[in-house]
Amino acid sequence: MTVIATVRDPQQLRRVFGSFPSGVAAVAALVAGEPVGIAASSFTSVSLDPPLVSVCIAHTSTTWPVLRTASRLGVSILSAGQEHAGRSLAGRMPDRFAAVPWRSTAHGAVVLDGARAWFETTVEQHVRAGDHDIVVLRVHDLDAQHDIGPLVYYASQFHRLEQGEQS
Repeated sequence: MTVIATVRDPQQLRRVFGSFPSGVAAVAALVAGEPVGIAASSFTSVSLDPPLVSVCIAHTSTTWPVLRTASRLGVSILSAGQEHAGRSLAGRMPDRFAAVPWRSTAHGAVVLDGARAWFETTVEQHVRAGDHDIVVLRVHDLDAQHDIGPLVYYASQFHRLEQGEQS
């Protein structure tokens, strides 16, 4: 017998989703010569061949319609010391990059200095899924620094995982 439950409390759903720790990614690019970006905790690898990753973007995002016009997007996996960058890019302040060190690639993707890893990508596909879009990105270039710990989002808060905390 299959029982299908209906979730009636969005706050409970948010709390339960928050029990799964995730990394924090910044998705950014130059648009009209200025850095534009957002924070995402829904980044994941998708495929090795072809090289694909994905992020989920809320339909309510006012930044994504601007950001998606860029020819290349940078995805930076934030390191343990980049909580300020995560907060800045998740906020609604006018200049999210004011205190966030970054660089752009030759193709206009923006990556954050000090990130644990970065990818230079193009949009491959959009999949509408509820109140978000799943955005599949093709990877064109990448690098990582494995000697620094990641920033983690868990229970609606940022947490640091210092390098060496492995079981």
